[in-house]
Amino acid sequence: MAEAKKGDMVKVHYTGTLDDGSVFDTSDDSAPIEFVVGGGALIPAFEDALVGMNTGESKTVRINAEDAYGPFYPDMVIDLDKGALPGDLEPQVDMMLEMEDEDGFSRLVRVVELSDTSVTIDANHPLAGKDLTFKVELVEIL
Repeated sequence: MAEAKKGDMVKVHYTGTLDDGSVFDTSDDSAPIEFVVGGGALIPAFEDALVGMNTGESKTVRINAEDAYGPFYPDMVIDLDKGALPGDLEPQVDMMLEMEDEDGFSRLVRVVELSDTSVTIDANHPLAGKDLTFKVELVEIL
């Protein structure tokens, strides 16, 4: 039986959980994801975990925050004057906004707090600072 190796196109089912057991993402209710192992489409440690697996095999892999979405940076949580937002925008907590940084790059941010005059946004990835556990099943090597 062939083992998955870097460069192989694979189909994988997965469930990702946090330390409290909550599921943050899963493919269980959909088709398996397809990607090239080592191609960089996913977290490198996730892709590396598939190397050596056989079709039909399952395993659980834990990925430290530093190897997933990196640490949480408190300086990426910023208070803005509501006047800095477009006038027709009605911000809500947990709303995702696309903003341009000082270098002109587009970045997704999440609204985390509102007051009458300000909006607090978080530019960290939602999973930054969190260790991740994935249950993976190698469905097929294409």
